[in-house]
Amino acid sequence: MTDTTTTASTVSRKGRLSGLYTGTGAFEIIGQRKRYYMLTGAIVAVALLSMLLRGFTWGIDFEGGTRIQMPVVAEATATDVETVFEDAVGFEPESVQTVGAGAGATFQIRSEALDLGQVEAVQTALFDEFQPVDAEGEPSRNAISVADVSETWGGQITQKALIALLVFLVIVSVYIGVRYERDMAIAAIAAMFFDIIVTAGVYSLVGFEVTPATVIGLLTILGFSLYDTVVVFDKVEENTRGILHLHRRTYAEQANLAVNQTLMRSINTTVISVLPVIALMVIAVWMLGVGTLKDLALVQLVGIVVGAYSSVFFASPLLVTLKEWRGPIAKHTRKVLAKREEAAARAENGRTGELAPAGVETSSAVPTAARHAAPRPAVPQRTPKPGARPTGKRAKRRS
Repeated sequence: MTDTTTTASTVSRKGRLSGLYTGTGAFEIIGQRKRYYMLTGAIVAVALLSMLLRGFTWGIDFEGGTRIQMPVVAEATATDVETVFEDAVGFEPESVQTVGAGAGATFQIRSEALDLGQVEAVQTALFDEFQPVDAEGEPSRNAISVADVSETWGGQITQKALIALLVFLVIVSVYIGVRYERDMAIAAIAAMFFDIIVTAGVYSLVGFEVTPATVIGLLTILGFSLYDTVVVFDKVEENTRGILHLHRRTYAEQANLAVNQTLMRSINTTVISVLPVIALMVIAVWMLGVGTLKDLALVQLVGIVVGAYSSVFFASPLLVTLKEWRGPIAKHTRKVLAKREEAAARAENGRTGELAPAGVETSSAVPTAARHAAPRPAVPQRTPKPGARPTGKRAKRRS
């Protein structure tokens, strides 16, 4: 019994994997869209609560502060620089990063705004400890540069990014509405808003620092999400073309087939897109120490994964819901389902026997056709007599 169950589960698992590669509709995604709506709603709720309660960890470009740069000295590490800074002013810097590589590498220190006395103390401590050299190769305090960062710069970047986002959404809505249809445009825009909210929620929940590179990276992931969504919608349009003249399958079933046909492609595209982003993060953090690349890669990594989810499990089900809410698709779906119920009822009556008119008794155990069928006469078996000559076609061919 156990062996039989194991074999059946193995076959089912192989069938699911085969359906994933062949796109034969092995996964019921549209039919289970209420569950995915609940999951999507829960994710959005967690993201919004995190943004409201925890807020964001804003970088120095948004809050303002002081940036100090010093050439990298042999055998000095970012931890050593951080220790010297803390001993000089009494608190830790916001971040210490190694920017660049080779002879042009520098330590970049970011902290809250420092007054003139604190700046002098930090410069003196760093010079006494590391003896950085200037462009001529001589030890000099001028090799340590100090700059104040205004919080208005980050605000300007954010304002420009929001304007770019608005223009992008308008252009996308017009294009999808003209190329495809209105409901597809609504579903695509809703999916992109989902991507923005969830990606921002992840940053708030985990505590990643928000920098201008993060805002710029947030715009780049919308292109990936839209690309994946349009690919699925294009297959949905192909599968549902002329469906109002067909009465065997509903719009939802054809859309589910389209999602299955593009599911493996979405997975492959996501994996291929994530790999270079991970490589970019590794190079930025462990090899070059470029914080801007890390911030850009981090938001892209989160956004690509979220965008892959929304294009399959949110945008496509939402499209079907909008279609079946009103209009000819809703009437077509009701008609197809009604015909199926009627056919199922006829099949059930055919198995149990249809109800006879009043006053006529019938036997439910015997079908009507069997009761009225006349008995066939028995065919006598022909037995040849002993010694008789053979007859039939074979005997004629021999003669």
